[in-house]
Amino acid sequence: MAYKSDIEIARAAHKLPIQEIGAKLGIPSEHLLPFGHDKAKVSDEFIKAQRGKKDGKLILVTAINPTPAGEGKTTTTVGLADGMNRIGKKTAICIREASLGPCFGMKGGAAGGGYAQVVPMEEMNLHFTGDFHAITSAHNLLSAMIDNHIYWGNELEIDERRVVWRRVLDMNDRALRDIVTSLGGVSNGFARQTGFDITVASEVMAILCLSNDLADLEKRLGDIIVAYRRDRSPIYCRDIKADGAMTVLLQQAMQPNLVQTLENNPAFVHGGPFANIAHGCNSVVSTTTALKLADYVVTEAGFGADLGAEKFMNIKCRKAGIAPAVVVLVATVRAMKMNGGVARADLGAENVAAVEGGCPNLGRHISNLKSFGVPVVVAINHFVTDTDAEVQAIRDYVSTHGSEAILCQHWEKGSEGAVELAQRVTEIADADVAAFAPIYPDEMPLFEKIETIAKRIYHADEVLADKKIRDQLRLWEEAGYGLLPVCMAKTQYSFSTDPELRGAPTGHSVPVREVRLSAGAGFIVVICGEIMTMPGLPRTPAAMSIHLNDDGEIEGLF
Repeated sequence: MAYKSDIEIARAAHKLPIQEIGAKLGIPSEHLLPFGHDKAKVSDEFIKAQRGKKDGKLILVTAINPTPAGEGKTTTTVGLADGMNRIGKKTAICIREASLGPCFGMKGGAAGGGYAQVVPMEEMNLHFTGDFHAITSAHNLLSAMIDNHIYWGNELEIDERRVVWRRVLDMNDRALRDIVTSLGGVSNGFARQTGFDITVASEVMAILCLSNDLADLEKRLGDIIVAYRRDRSPIYCRDIKADGAMTVLLQQAMQPNLVQTLENNPAFVHGGPFANIAHGCNSVVSTTTALKLADYVVTEAGFGADLGAEKFMNIKCRKAGIAPAVVVLVATVRAMKMNGGVARADLGAENVAAVEGGCPNLGRHISNLKSFGVPVVVAINHFVTDTDAEVQAIRDYVSTHGSEAILCQHWEKGSEGAVELAQRVTEIADADVAAFAPIYPDEMPLFEKIETIAKRIYHADEVLADKKIRDQLRLWEEAGYGLLPVCMAKTQYSFSTDPELRGAPTGHSVPVREVRLSAGAGFIVVICGEIMTMPGLPRTPAAMSIHLNDDGEIEGLF
């Protein structure tokens, strides 16, 4: 049987005018700022007017550690929400925007797949409503103003060796990781070593996604530490007087984007920090707004539960005062086989033993999620090569961990294929059995927070950090930043910092290479292993296959 590609399915979608989608959530058309006919931003005025309303139930979708076989986390998020609407539950989706880096690199887009997609798919994966461009511009405005301040006399006495604010670009470009700027003589400023990160790793992205409103945004931007003096005292963004202009650039970007699924159900797509580098969740303002407008909100966290879900619980929920009623953990038969040692070329052949061998990765995620006090349901995202025996092996394994696994066929059948999952998730959410709590208190010392995540979530024996890093953490505690949560930056492919170590490893160590203070976002970034804050393109980037056909339509996006 020949299946249509994601982009073919998306292009054939029957989309409703965005005003009709807004009406499903009670958003008047005058509070929608349209971008064409099928997407719009929701006004700040309308969002503020919803604050006294009761919240709906929050459902978090996360996944096992990603494999090249693909798990379909966003696809399941969309399929579940469509399924819940199908059974009569007023449900909205909240997901992240796509970065151009992975779209043109190797990961692909972020709009779901098959018959469980958010549309317009092409625009979502490209420029969309310009939010990422606004974030890039605001970030680099601050960079320009720092160098300009130094050039015109350096009144703040910035130590040029201790400028910590790098530039950003929404593209994978390894050549920009480590550069020297201001070459060419006196008129170009003072030469110094710096570099670029990808936009989704920008603290401005994290700030936009954690801010409650424009006033909160401007305050957080002002709190960014951009450099230090020779006496190690910090220089803030507000000292450079860039926070006001940055807020102006971000004013429209702060408004959540409303689009729709293939089945014309409402979806908020807003913000997009990476989960291996940053905190991996869509914006607080879109999630909290959706909770006021829908009875149920299905959201996702990036990559596997050891990264995205951990940060969702310990950072986003803590900052936003929200809590999930149930967590859906996505797994596939194919990914279990890869964790069980099967090569990608051999995934099509039945191998129950390999499925069973790979299930400990799934079991580790179940127990980790339950440690936050939330009920967990496993969604088996169905592939046509899966056999009944392989699916049953996952069901049997999950039942031994006090949870249940439900087979889902939303990729092929849309909402019809997710009805069973939708019914069960709704039942659990309505039962109010969750007793959510982060796994560490605010008052815990920073290094102990790092150790808590490493030992309880990654099951590592120890955290390796030299004296310089430990001293830096103590200095931040003395400066009043000790109450902040930590944002672990590590590989998404393993519980460890070794991307090749699959399954559920124990006895490993977590080496901390660097720590960064994101004072505006309100967390400490802990860079572990070989993680890069500016990824590179693969040998054969997806961009090589993306083009316009003879009809002017985009080909090659996936």
